[in-house]
Amino acid sequence: MGVVRENGNEQTPLPPVQTPLSYDYILVAKTIENQEREAFKKQTEYIEELKKKNIKVTKIIDDDLVFYGIQAPKEIFEKYRYLLKVSDACNWSSDQNVVPIRIVHFILNHTPIRSGESLRDLMKMKVFEAKFCLHEKKKQKELKKSWARWTACLQGQPITAVRNYFGEKVALYYLWLGWYTYLLIPPALIGVIVFLYGLAFFNSSPLIKEVCEADTVMCPLCDNKCKVWQLSDTCTYAKVSLLFDNNGTVLFAMFMAVWATLFLEFWKRHRASFVCEWKVSDWCEEEEELILEIVNNANCEPKQYKHSYLRSTLVLICVTILVIIGLTHALVVFRVIAAVLLAQGSWEFLSDHSNSGAMMLGAVLHYLIITVMTRVCRFLNFHLCFFLKTRSFATTEKSFTVKMFTFQFFTYFSSLFYVAFFLGRINGHPGGYVRIAGKWRLEECHPSGCLTDLFIQMAIIMVLKQTISNVFEFTGPWFCRWVKRRRTQKLQRKCAHCYLKDESEARHGAELCDNCKLRDWLSNYRLNDVDSFSLFNEFLEMVIQFSFTTIFVAAFPLAPLLALINNVIEIRLDAIKMVTLERRLVPKKTNDIGVWIDVLEAIGVLAVIANGLVIGVSSDFIPRLVYRYRYGPCANGTAADIDCMVGYVNNSLSIARMSDENIFNEFSPKQMVTPSGLNVSYCSYKDYRSNEDYSLTPQFWLILAVRFAFVILFEHVVVICKFVAAWFVPSAPMQVKNDRLFDKLNRLKEELR
Repeated sequence: MGVVRENGNEQTPLPPVQTPLSYDYILVAKTIENQEREAFKKQTEYIEELKKKNIKVTKIIDDDLVFYGIQAPKEIFEKYRYLLKVSDACNWSSDQNVVPIRIVHFILNHTPIRSGESLRDLMKMKVFEAKFCLHEKKKQKELKKSWARWTACLQGQPITAVRNYFGEKVALYYLWLGWYTYLLIPPALIGVIVFLYGLAFFNSSPLIKEVCEADTVMCPLCDNKCKVWQLSDTCTYAKVSLLFDNNGTVLFAMFMAVWATLFLEFWKRHRASFVCEWKVSDWCEEEEELILEIVNNANCEPKQYKHSYLRSTLVLICVTILVIIGLTHALVVFRVIAAVLLAQGSWEFLSDHSNSGAMMLGAVLHYLIITVMTRVCRFLNFHLCFFLKTRSFATTEKSFTVKMFTFQFFTYFSSLFYVAFFLGRINGHPGGYVRIAGKWRLEECHPSGCLTDLFIQMAIIMVLKQTISNVFEFTGPWFCRWVKRRRTQKLQRKCAHCYLKDESEARHGAELCDNCKLRDWLSNYRLNDVDSFSLFNEFLEMVIQFSFTTIFVAAFPLAPLLALINNVIEIRLDAIKMVTLERRLVPKKTNDIGVWIDVLEAIGVLAVIANGLVIGVSSDFIPRLVYRYRYGPCANGTAADIDCMVGYVNNSLSIARMSDENIFNEFSPKQMVTPSGLNVSYCSYKDYRSNEDYSLTPQFWLILAVRFAFVILFEHVVVICKFVAAWFVPSAPMQVKNDRLFDKLNRLKEELR
């Protein structure tokens, strides 16, 4: 499931000077009959530029497609290997078949024609249709058998085989995802225990009994058509609230904050052991790009580091104002208007449950907005990265990751922050309601608390995101591949002579015939396209899930369980998609998950703050605590045969009387009629206010002071626990440090000889 089946202990041989059977890269273009067309001239010119660098180009025509097989010469690899040897932060270590692909990929993208247009520009102009590296049939079958199949869901991952085929960058993604899934087991189990703890007191709690047996008349929830209602009508809602708002939630939130730190620290140790065995501990991505630039062009000039405060400020304003604030306000306005329209509708059920209906509709709308904004954010980010003019691809990728995650994070969590910290706290009181545009009243919290609203919002978004995205993530590429197969002719079988060459272990000097080359190239062409940011999409999905699992886990203890189930499926889904449904990713070298580790660290800190605020501000944990020891029947220490929480619900309600002029103007006489037809002269609402002048009572200020004290105490205690945990768990095992020491010593001695 999460653990790996083997380590990368085997020593990798030095790379060969050429790849005999397969080509390093394939370019595909449409057949152009008219040789005077501009596209044909640019296509020919680009191929000639490649040949000037002594790159072997094999051209094969198939009906309306032209395939160019690209293979780099021996000299390029020798130069690359020598520069790695003299580099400060690079050393040779990789599978022999993936290095040529990475080098040729860089050369293709950095070979312009005379007009200055690169391959990316030519593909935008449709001069070339596609570019991809080839899958290796033999290794592909091995990965299908051991990894990329649904029946292997509860088995370990062959990380070394993944690394040898897809490179270190993909291997570290699956290593991280497997480790994350494995360590989700403890919080998933504890989350279920917390849920069962709430379920155990489902029927015996005096709070639920007080709500279900109350004859309290509550104030109308909207203007005009809404009438007073009985508190006992929300008995079911009160029971659900207690499942997720109980004493066990506090301990679980503290556990999850410390767990996030332990997860990251243990991940660093787990990663270090593999990185050391792969001998990429000192690898530097930007330095490798510099080496590849020299390999591509010995007379290249380095791109200098630049930074513009003006450009960065403009990006920050764009993110903050246009996306975050606008999206949050739109969702708040939608929920308020939806609640009013449902309450005034002709359907009695929707009218009686207008707030709950508006909340669920808001959650579904939020998910739809997330789906649309994901595409919009991706488009904006590409242009923003171009606007900022980053120095290298590594810098571009880091900038893109930070901006895209920021966009996505606030897209996902904007409404959750509103529900957690603002819903029911800025709506005013009878006779002084806060309204949008002076017309629509802001929503109120349920008398049992607002935490259930947060739970429902999270559950809808998380379940919809995981189920729908996984369905489309798998069926989309599968359907596209099926369509491409239908549109093109059926491939002929490989001839016996080439089949023996392809299956042979010693492939030196072997060459497939043109028909069999075309067969393999067409098979790869029909697969779904990938790019440099394809792996980024997988990481982003999992890091957003990690945010759900940690930040508001106090409101949704079952989130780790849902994440665990999803990830067991996600690992195999991504593996099947990457091995069988998509073109092969360009194998890239790295020694870490990059800027994502910084993002995860930031989420861990935010989880401490958010969970402290959720328990201290959003839940009723503090008001119940104050009532138990200050205002309840056990406050004086004399009550022995009575539950200390008896009377809490009535204590948390205030009364609005129709005799007050402001209240009389707020509610019409027809709104003050109970469902049984009884006219009432007063109603209750959730707040700590005086029944005479509606000013805040001393109990309100005491609760507020205790809330802030709890948040400060909670965060300091958890942060101290996080620091202790981080200090206690070294970032790398001693064995790994010793192995690196001896490896460096042996390499230095070898150079001295």
